[in-house]
Amino acid sequence: MATYDSFIKLNGSIGDLVFYNLNGKNIVRKKSGFNKAAYKKSPTYEKVRQNSSEFGHCSKIGKLIRFCISKYIELADDALLYQRFAKTMTKIKDLDVENEKGKRSVKNGLQTIEGRVILQQFEFGDISNFNQNTQIFLGLWDKSLHLDKAIFADEVAIVSIKIDFENYLTESFEEKIKLQESQNEVIFENHFSEEDDVIHFVAVKRDSHVVQMGFV
Repeated sequence: MATYDSFIKLNGSIGDLVFYNLNGKNIVRKKSGFNKAAYKKSPTYEKVRQNSSEFGHCSKIGKLIRFCISKYIELADDALLYQRFAKTMTKIKDLDVENEKGKRSVKNGLQTIEGRVILQQFEFGDISNFNQNTQIFLGLWDKSLHLDKAIFADEVAIVSIKIDFENYLTESFEEKIKLQESQNEVIFENHFSEEDDVIHFVAVKRDSHVVQMGFV
């Protein structure tokens, strides 16, 4: 972009140059090489289209999940949490080996052991997450949360999140349960069917303060 002085005021394009007025100054710049039609169809932009599609998918899924646990995210006080969570969604999506590049999904990535581990390892600021000794088991009519025996807490909150990956929708239920001393197993309601795509977020409190939280 450059300015020019002339008694002739140009507004429009000549060749590959574009002329216009900005804040009282005469500006001239080269036309952008970007072509919208070419972007949609040209093989040259194939990788760009693929990356853009998957990036948009990961961003939407990440936003849906964050919304369901927004009040806990605020406790993390982490300015870079959104960006880090988007990267986590991307890592999980990369585990999808069923679909071709450009169509890979977080859903398929979460169906792998590695994908679940990546989600569980996500840290919310300085608040500790959970290790592999904290697990959730499915029963006939309910579910059970088994906390690591090293965790000392007096209350646990469990957020069950059902994700509709095709329509980008979620449903969530939160249960808060008081814990007895040395209690490590918690029974909670199974709100969804086995066919649904569900993840669980857990926050444990001691003396009304969240001491650990993350995905289980």
